Amino acid sequence: MSTQTWFITGASSGLGASTANAALRAGHRVAVTARDNARLAKLVESHPDSVLPLSMDLTNPSEIKAAVAAAEGWHGGIDVLVNNAAIGYKAAIEEGEEHTIRALFDANVFGVASTIRAALSGMRARASGTIINISSLSGVVSMPGLGYYSASKHALEGLTDALRAEVAPLGIKVVSIEPGGFRTGMAGRNLQSPRIDAYGPTAHAIMDFLRVDNQHEYAPGDPDRMAQILMDLVKSGDMPERLSMGADSWTAIMGKLDALRAEYEKWKDVSYSTYFS
Repeated sequence: MSTQTWFITGASSGLGASTANAALRAGHRVAVTARDNARLAKLVESHPDSVLPLSMDLTNPSEIKAAVAAAEGWHGGIDVLVNNAAIGYKAAIEEGEEHTIRALFDANVFGVASTIRAALSGMRARASGTIINISSLSGVVSMPGLGYYSASKHALEGLTDALRAEVAPLGIKVVSIEPGGFRTGMAGRNLQSPRIDAYGPTAHAIMDFLRVDNQHEYAPGDPDRMAQILMDLVKSGDMPERLSMGADSWTAIMGKLDALRAEYEKWKDVSYSTYFS
């Protein structure tokens, strides 16, 4: 496979950093973004000719356009777009604060959509490209205490499904990645609202389990291994529409799908009863 240009958002840490390093090891160029590109300095120092550091805030459409344009002009276009950057938020639904909820969706949904729109014109013109959207187990299975984060990832799943169908005839591939618990450090960066005691047994039980110092229990996944899988998928050209990452993700998603089918089947007669006689 020839050298490609990868555009990876949120590349200063976690899965973004792992993916950037995996792409570099594979001989590719990487345009990497962070809200503060000073956090990308180590990566640039290690690979000065193969890394393009870019400041980009997912809540700022003009910064998104500028970053994508810079990457497009760097070496002839973006071959692989990895939408990795996201905000985490722990709160029961009643506890959610308006400004934080909106910031969450600005980054996790609207910012990703803006990045995709900015990159698509170049991919269309070249009739090739790959878009990897980093969703989550929470994009399929909602849990107490993570409702707003789950809602943002559910929205990303819906956007990804529509996008995949729209661009498949144009030579562009789209995959949704649904990780479970991986040691990316995201738990330590999660936003959190003031608590209401009534949600102790439900939302707070989940939130307390997802502590930074509890990472070995809830986050057995290795981001370097996931990054290498992404490399292998792109190299092979044979990609699924969606891929769960981790036994925890696969098991929870299968359980959710089984439960959904059983529930719909149970109420099938009611569903069918709504037509005019």
